[in-house]
This record gives sequence, structure tokens and C-alpha cells, in this order.
Amino acid sequence: LLDTQQAFDGVASGYDQSNEANPVIRWMRAETMRAVRAAVSPGAHLLDLGCGPGRDATRLAADGYRVTATDWSPAMVGQTLQRVTDARLEGRVHVRHVGIHQLDRLDTGPYDGAYSDLGPLNCVPDLAAAARAIAAQLRPGGVLVASVIGRFCPWELALFAARRNWTRAAIRFEPGLVAVPLDGRRVWTRYVWPSEFEAAFTRAGFSRVSLRALGLAAPPPYLEGFAGRHPRLVSALTRLDERIGAWPVLRHAGDHFLIVLRKS
Repeated sequence: LLDTQQAFDGVASGYDQSNEANPVIRWMRAETMRAVRAAVSPGAHLLDLGCGPGRDATRLAADGYRVTATDWSPAMVGQTLQRVTDARLEGRVHVRHVGIHQLDRLDTGPYDGAYSDLGPLNCVPDLAAAARAIAAQLRPGGVLVASVIGRFCPWELALFAARRNWTRAAIRFEPGLVAVPLDGRRVWTRYVWPSEFEAAFTRAGFSRVSLRALGLAAPPPYLEGFAGRHPRLVSALTRLDERIGAWPVLRHAGDHFLIVLRKS
């Protein structure tokens, strides 16, 4: 937890700028926010799980939602606070320095919905415990929208197999937490199959509403150099992703998967 916190603290000042410069991340974020808006109406109270520098929270607040934004990184929380102040959204966004493993410290619920964008739920020490903690914060019928880093990424397998880097090609199939480098530091990440993720939340009282791949046809975000050199191709691949990402079998692959779950 401390390694992961320090890694995100170290990149917080430039994190939003680098993400916005990455076309695949922009697309993934837009797809997740579209799912949030489809699942929960404006005026609802949302819980942001791993808010980072606060771009999602402020966009949703500007659209009429109330948001409690949480993050384990104090530097990311500072970035979010500044963004909220600059946007004059203090009355609509409440920011807390709370990790997903500390949700019992919140006193602003219950919430109508929760969302987690671009993999914060991959970094929790205990996914089953996180599922129970999220369930405890939601109203009956509340939804969770999460984009989660999956195990089977065809682009990644092809890339590292072509380089004969078999260790890197197989890293997503490790059973536990894996140290992923981030600007010289380590983010401890657990890759999961959609079925693994769903099972943990089913035991906590959720049922699946929808599931689709993110980054199946489209390249993974770390291939931003490729995306920059081939913008038309990447745009076409993201459109293809939107068409086929929810197909049976295919929805279990991809760099990320986007899942919507409802609390019973």
C-alpha cells in the first residue's frame, strides 16, 4: 500500500496532463463516464473510488451529480482539491484522503452509485473485502461502474511474444499482486479475469448488469507512441472496440474490462 501510495504521489503533478495527452486513456475514460451516466441519473450522490487528480469527479459534478471523491494518494487528493476549487464546485464535490481499504471511515453515505476508473480496484490488498466495503456504502439498488485491468490482453501478448520476452508476456497471469513500475517506483497490481472480479462482488450481494472489453481491438494505453503515430488507425480500432467489446467471449479479453454491477 505504501509503495503504491508513494508511486502515485510521485507522478501526481503531471498525471492529469499525461493522461489527457493519451488518446486511448481519453477514450477509456469517456466510455466509463458514459456508463456512469447511463446507470445513474444527475442529482445522484456518487462515490469516486480512486479519484486521482479529480477529472471525473469535477466533470460529473458539473453535470449535476454530487460526488464524494476518495484516493489513497495525498498528492492526488491535493490535485483534486485544487481542481474543485478552480471549478468552484466545492458544494458538489467532497474530497477525502481515504483508500478503498478504508471506506468504513466515510460518513457521507449512503451513495446511489460508485465508480472506479482505470484500475484502482486492481490495487486493493483484498478484493473480496473491498467488495463488501463498497456494498456497505451503497443504497439497495445502487450501482458500481468499474474499469478494471484484465488478464488477457491480445495486444500485450502479441507484442512481448514478438520480442521473445516471455516473462513480460505472462505477467498478467501471475496469481497475486505484481510490482508494476511507474516512474521509478512500484504500483502493486492484481490482474483479474472478469469472472474473478464478478464472483467477489456477487458474494458481497451484487449482480452483473453489463460487461464489455476496453482495449480489445484498441491498443493498451502504454502504447501511446504507436497511437500518436497512427491516430486514424487507433480511432478506427476504438470504434471497432465499441462494436464488438460486449460480444460473448470477446468481452472477457482486452487491456481493461468495463463492468456494471447492481447491489441487490
